[in-house]
Amino acid sequence: MVLLVDEFKLSRSLRKTIARFAHSPDCEVRIDSAFARVIGACATTPREGQPGSWIVPEMIDAYTRWHALGQVHSFETWVAGELVGGLYGVSLGRMFFGESMFSHRSDASKIALSALVCFCREHGVAMIDCQQRTAHLASLGGRELSRDEFERRLTLGLSQAPVPDWTYHSTLWERLSELRRPKTKDPGL
Repeated sequence: MVLLVDEFKLSRSLRKTIARFAHSPDCEVRIDSAFARVIGACATTPREGQPGSWIVPEMIDAYTRWHALGQVHSFETWVAGELVGGLYGVSLGRMFFGESMFSHRSDASKIALSALVCFCREHGVAMIDCQQRTAHLASLGGRELSRDEFERRLTLGLSQAPVPDWTYHSTLWERLSELRRPKTKDPGL
């Protein structure tokens, strides 16, 4: 499953949640300020229907080393100085490969994902490889591509220069105005 950033679906309720978040002085999105805590939370946060985590200590060590090299990044949702949600993934060229996400408060991982989408739009990253097919990601616009289409987009993204600055600026929330709302059925049908 992939998320084409131009197809990200922002529901009315999530749009309102993000607007409140973005305008609150106690709330912020950070990139890479607490990578070890994000990957640790992804590894230990219980998930419905999953007895454990694939994020074993050896994986944490490998991704932490890769993070130190500047190719693995975390998007973090902070409220009143507390890390409440986030995600991490690999950046190669102008591609982002999402690895895992967690949430300790309602919508905290969705806020981090929305921030990633805004960041990707700003920096010409057209596709996020979500890897797992979930109803949650599908509700946000994630979908499957044919193998040929995925490889075409992958080749294009990998051939582009990497994003030079992994800093989240609050002005990126302005990219929300470009995000689509999910289509609703015509009530007259």
